Order: sequence, then structure tokens, then C-alpha cells
Amino acid sequence: MTTHLPPSAGTIERLTAADRAHLLEAIRLSSVSRAEGRHPFAALVVSGDGAVVASAGNNSLPPEGDPTQHAELRAVAAAARVLSPEEMNRATMFTSAEPCAMCSGAVYWTGISRVVYALSEHRLLELTGDHPENPTFSLPCREVFARGQRDIEVVGPLLEDEAAIAHEGFWV
Repeated sequence: MTTHLPPSAGTIERLTAADRAHLLEAIRLSSVSRAEGRHPFAALVVSGDGAVVASAGNNSLPPEGDPTQHAELRAVAAAARVLSPEEMNRATMFTSAEPCAMCSGAVYWTGISRVVYALSEHRLLELTGDHPENPTFSLPCREVFARGQRDIEVVGPLLEDEAAIAHEGFWV
């Protein structure tokens, strides 16, 4: 069963030092994405033994981007190409923002068993408003995962203020 924690229950104390470092790396990569002219999102997949096996920024902006190429989807797809299903089940995705419904589906179908995210969908909506390039769903990833047939642990939101920096002034 999916871990159901209210957003306030996801505190930085729930993370190991390695978890915190991976989450901070996802946040750092979201700034890199922005600096490259892309939406400020990033994700990485870490194997059960702690190795980063995939990382990705967002690549959904036209003209060369693809609207389905969110950072989380790109990272889990890359990880699924190098990890066995059993290894994917022991992996964690760290992401600068809560996975959207599409990315939550990708996490589910690739077998990831744990998601740690920084910026909540609610806080992201406050930053993006009704910007046409980020029409957010009001659908927390926990709700998507709760409809599935296997357990996915969710930890977050965490470090929201740090994650919000890459979005400041971007969605105007």
C-alpha cells in the first residue's frame, strides 16, 4: 500500500544524508535545466545500492522538445533501460517537484518503489499560476499511486523553498 502522509509529515528528518544529497542534486539540476532554456524541473533515479543510474532535466519545450518529456519520465525511462525489474523495484526517484499524473504513471509502470520530491504540486501552482506551458493537475502523486496494485513510498514535500528558487520569475 502507498504511504499516505500529509504534506507536513514529509520533513527533512525523514531523509538520510545520502537522500538529502540526492534531493539537493535534483534541485540543482532544475536550475541547470532553466539555464539551458528549459522548464526548471529535474529528476534522478538512484539504485538500491545508492548509485545514480539516471538523471534528466525537462525537455518539453517546443520546437525541439516533446510535451511528454518531463524530467521524471525521462529519468525513469533511462533507468529502466539499465536496471532489471528487480533493481527498479529497489530504486528511488528524487525529483525537484512532485510528479504530475503522467510522470506518476511512468514511475508506477517502470517499477520504482520510492519517490522523494521537493516542491509540492500545490506550491508549484502558486508559482506558475495559469501559465499555458504548465497546466498543472490538482492531483497529488499519492492519489495516483493509491489507485495502483503495488506499494510506492512517497516522501515529500521537502526543501520547497530551495526548489522554488529555480521557478522564481520563470513563469511570468
